[in-house]
Amino acid sequence: MPTPDRPQRPEILPEVKNIVAVSSGKGGVGKTTVSVNLAVSLAKQGATVGLLDADIYGPNVPIMMGSMAQPRAIGQKILPLENHNVKFMSLGLIAGENAPIIWRGPIVGRMIQQFMVDVIWGALDYLVVDLPPGTGDAQLTLAQTVPLSGAVIVTTPQNVALEDVHRGIEMFRKVEVPILGVVENMSYFLCPCCGDRTPLFGEGGGQHIADAFGLPLLGQIPIQPNIREGGDTGAPIATGENRAFAEIATRITDALKKRESDLPEITIV
Repeated sequence: MPTPDRPQRPEILPEVKNIVAVSSGKGGVGKTTVSVNLAVSLAKQGATVGLLDADIYGPNVPIMMGSMAQPRAIGQKILPLENHNVKFMSLGLIAGENAPIIWRGPIVGRMIQQFMVDVIWGALDYLVVDLPPGTGDAQLTLAQTVPLSGAVIVTTPQNVALEDVHRGIEMFRKVEVPILGVVENMSYFLCPCCGDRTPLFGEGGGQHIADAFGLPLLGQIPIQPNIREGGDTGAPIATGENRAFAEIATRITDALKKRESDLPEITIV
């Protein structure tokens, strides 16, 4: 029988090896930018990758991935779109552009479950899940429905963001989801002319929160015009040569491999 530390994989998403949640304590810190570029970076490293937009109230993944096409139905299932070698699904593809989503929490939870059950994801090395900010129904639904391999916490350096990060980390710990590390976005402005770094939002916040919880700092993403331009035009910066996101992807894959190797073997009696 499986040990308590290594439960059997449920029927939901049985062909997905790793499910990685990308979360933030508050909005506006660039969580979707990190999710999209992480998924693209993993695909560039040779992995088969899916991207689930679980940010129901702010489904921006289609714009950043460069497609607003209607997904095709096959029987009772939905075929995800694919771009930049990443399969992706979002409510924004179904509801249409600029359509307001006015739903109560339980409906949000059911929609996220449907995206996992009714979408033909196929065999994936990684499914990256872009969660809404905060610690609400979407986070609990995901943690209770599928075995999350780990969570990535996105923050910015300033103190007002760090307060919310504390709550997010504690939430994942309470539902026993491993935290892979912290990504600090908007760490500094990188001048395109001279290359000087200016910490517009302060500095050291991501490292401080990582140290406080004994977590690795996975990377620091600068403020660069081409990151914003890539998101607006559907050509994520990670499709080109971008060291910061590539290194974050590598550190996440290394952390998942180490965690898998540290799990006890299944003993059958």
